[in-house]
Amino acid sequence: MARDPSEREDGGGDLAVKRERKTQKPRLYRVIFHNDDYTTKWFVVMVLMRFFHLTETQSTAFMLIVHEQGSGVIGVYTKDIAETKVSQVMDLATEYGMPLRLTAEPE
Repeated sequence: MARDPSEREDGGGDLAVKRERKTQKPRLYRVIFHNDDYTTKWFVVMVLMRFFHLTETQSTAFMLIVHEQGSGVIGVYTKDIAETKVSQVMDLATEYGMPLRLTAEPE
């Protein structure tokens, strides 16, 4: 019987062990609207409809919650998506001269 050259006399051949990689879920970030006394309500509603795909009724309700409570979480996303949404909204707010402030914070 022919011997496998990788087998050693002491019976301890090289053994390849396949290790399973543990994948971690990406860290999630909350996108938060902050209340201010200068950004118009219509602008906030328009932003919520355009970037967060809410209806006009949902947008108005959320805007009122932020107005009364000082801030509100509009959604939870991966870091890239949260930062992109914040950036897009802030760029539009600057274009319209609105001081609207959004932040993306880790959960």
